[in-house]
Amino acid sequence: MNIEKKPITKKFQRLALFGYAGLLILMPLWMFVFARPAGYSDGFLFSLYVLPLLLPLIGIVLDKTYTYAWANFVVMIYFIHGFTLLWTAPELRIWVLLELLFASAMFIGCTYYSRHRGQELGLKIRKLKDDLADEKAAHSDHS
Repeated sequence: MNIEKKPITKKFQRLALFGYAGLLILMPLWMFVFARPAGYSDGFLFSLYVLPLLLPLIGIVLDKTYTYAWANFVVMIYFIHGFTLLWTAPELRIWVLLELLFASAMFIGCTYYSRHRGQELGLKIRKLKDDLADEKAAHSDHS
């Protein structure tokens, strides 16, 4: 099933990929090359700042709509990190602003790409009221 993407869907996918690739490049450079935090092992820094970004990699490469949707849970780590450092570490402001730029782009892109692409593919999340009506109907049939 190869359904063509609308231009708006492509734009949001590009925005998501821009943010994702930006974080994927920024975080290792920041943590291991340019502004390495003192007192932490490489394994700790990798597992905290790089590994979460690798979790959605396969789904994003394979263009899985669901992966774009749940990748927003991953990007929240970078929002929390960025906003915390914005307040506590003004000397890292350029790194933090880049992190927040890429995280925002990824969040907005993933959100709207998964929404538009899901609509194009006919994927829907059932509404709770529909589930409750079906459940009520099933129970009233058995009474």
